Amino acid sequence: MTDAVSPRPEARSPRGFADRRGRDLIAERRLVRRVSAVYERWGFEPLDTGAFEYADALGKFLPDADRPNEGVFALQDDPDEAGNGEWMALRYDLTAPLARFAAQNWETLPKPFRRYAFGPVWRNEKPGPGRFREFVQCDADTVGSDRPEADAEIIAMACEGLQAAGLSPDQAVLRVSNRKLFDGLFEAGGVTDPVQRLTALRAIDKFDRLGWEGVAALLGEGRLDESGDYTKGANLPLGVAATIEAFLASAGDAALSRAATLEAVARAGGLGAVGEAALEELAAIDRALNAMKVDQSAVRFDPTIVRGLEYYTGAVFEAELLLQTTDDKGRAVRFGSIGGGGRYDDLVARFTGERLPATGFSFGVSRLASALRAAGRDSADAVRGPVVVIVFSEADMQHYLDAVAELRNAGVAAELYLGRAGMKAQMKYADRRGAPAVVILGGDEIAAGQVTVKDLDAGRALAAGIADNEAWKTERPGQVVASRGDLVATVRRIVDRPHTDA
Repeated sequence: MTDAVSPRPEARSPRGFADRRGRDLIAERRLVRRVSAVYERWGFEPLDTGAFEYADALGKFLPDADRPNEGVFALQDDPDEAGNGEWMALRYDLTAPLARFAAQNWETLPKPFRRYAFGPVWRNEKPGPGRFREFVQCDADTVGSDRPEADAEIIAMACEGLQAAGLSPDQAVLRVSNRKLFDGLFEAGGVTDPVQRLTALRAIDKFDRLGWEGVAALLGEGRLDESGDYTKGANLPLGVAATIEAFLASAGDAALSRAATLEAVARAGGLGAVGEAALEELAAIDRALNAMKVDQSAVRFDPTIVRGLEYYTGAVFEAELLLQTTDDKGRAVRFGSIGGGGRYDDLVARFTGERLPATGFSFGVSRLASALRAAGRDSADAVRGPVVVIVFSEADMQHYLDAVAELRNAGVAAELYLGRAGMKAQMKYADRRGAPAVVILGGDEIAAGQVTVKDLDAGRALAAGIADNEAWKTERPGQVVASRGDLVATVRRIVDRPHTDA
């Protein structure tokens, strides 16, 4: 009797998790490097927390958190001496770990505490096109300041971060509002039911997609969409809905300055004391932005911005991509938000019982990299491989090893081909690696004290204009014969030349 042979596993990626090679990783690392440099220049220190947090530290900010593993990837730790095993979860974002860290170390931290962080986060949600369960974020936050200037600084720094990522004000804009505008509006209008408020805010969030007519229906009885599905409305009092309409009218006018937008919102009335205080906070943010010379086109006040409904307590910001983007088939797609943030004064209080003001902004690094690629802005992310030294003979291996070591010692990325294929296959390998050049040290070159360097970048460009095979053999585009002592200088002229995709 023989043992049953175990079936071979199928090679497959878990749903919502992507394998990423050179181009994707280069794009994300470049964005993180550039944005992190901005954060450090503004005086924010780096902080890295572990991938796991105790599930109770994430609290109500877990999505649908009736169970420890709902919305996150969770596991139960080994039992302690009392036999209890606590639930741990992969971090859902970078803000909840910051709140835990601040509460745990507040006595020893400089106050306010300014930190930035980047890294992967994980969400146990249904994956879809462009929606992954693992992605990279880059955050900056100030904990311990309730000044509106702290919000303004985060906003101005986010603008500079977008510019560092390669986006001008006409390609990305930060829209800013204050959650307390609607809190005041609802309170003054007698709307106290949390479900009714939430339904209304979700309707307002659809303004850019549905327009006022669609939003008005959702603020009232409800709406039947094109597919025939019916969405129940918020049934707001007519006076409250009328004020919201005036809000949205001011949001739709991109020509208005920040101050003019606030004036338009104030004229709508019906804000109550809480809403009036929110306008004052926004006015103070505007004054600070003006003092920091932040352009009106880069940051706009938009009262339709509602985000983090159970999370943010004051000012809220959202970065919107304005570039035209297309999918792999050339069809227009809309990326919309590529980052956001706001003031969250209640998060640390979960641990300390005392309210601790905080404000911050988060870039979706993976999303921004995908958006730039969809906009055709990823040519700089082309993977440029190492220079490849071709191998002809085992007897001449010392010459090849000397050449590759000489290049590496000079700071040139280089590799020795370690397969067993012939010259043609090695050239194809170098091309697939994106090598800028190959180094050829055949018997004739070694005997003559020379080296042949094939400039693959130039060869690709020249080959596009040579249709005849005989002409190709005659012209040998991009091929240079040099003295063996000039190997590094010859290769460096190729490597240091500005590179674009052929």
